[in-house]
Amino acid sequence: MACPDPSRGIYLTYFIQVLILLAAVYSITAGEYFLGLSAGVAFLLTVAPSLMTRNLRLCLPWEVNLLVAVSLYLHVMGHVGEYYVLFSPYYDKLTHLVSSVTVALIAFFLAVLAEHQGGVRLTRSAIIVFILVSTLAAGAIWEIYEFVADQVFGTDLQHGNIDTMSDLVVDLIGAVIGAALAGVALAREERHRFIRFFADPSSGKDPADIVVDPVDPTRSR
Repeated sequence: MACPDPSRGIYLTYFIQVLILLAAVYSITAGEYFLGLSAGVAFLLTVAPSLMTRNLRLCLPWEVNLLVAVSLYLHVMGHVGEYYVLFSPYYDKLTHLVSSVTVALIAFFLAVLAEHQGGVRLTRSAIIVFILVSTLAAGAIWEIYEFVADQVFGTDLQHGNIDTMSDLVVDLIGAVIGAALAGVALAREERHRFIRFFADPSSGKDPADIVVDPVDPTRSR
């Protein structure tokens, strides 16, 4: 399947990926191996969406790839550039907001994928609930990761209960933003056309236009 040609904005995603790689190299050469490993993992996560959809009948909008790259770059530079300390607490909250909106849009994409390939009929309300729950779950998992890293590696990622809870509140705000965008998109577009934008934009027929003639049992005798 040939996906539509992406905007030139995709090159901005490539540029941010290069910056993440440079941050990983810088951290390793500076002896900050944990930060270098984290930056390397972040880079792999930026290319994961494209790799996962390349061999499937799916076209992930380049804007989603860009948001993934930006959210991970903000996290990497928060540690490598010490922006979490220099611009505390605002930089941390900005990172959580961008990341939660990104996760919400990915959850929306997964819901569309489940409906297209899994034969699951989801109402708009069900999709919105799925987005909210998935985003908050991702935020909780991230806080658990920070707690484990502090205990195992002696890092200083969490700064008390107020910091953790305020992060989750910002995650909720991002989830609401993503769910609102999904609700507006589903309300303004015909449902099958919107799903086809992700699943098979090169198809010339809408699912509603494909009609299967019922089988007459007498003809098969």
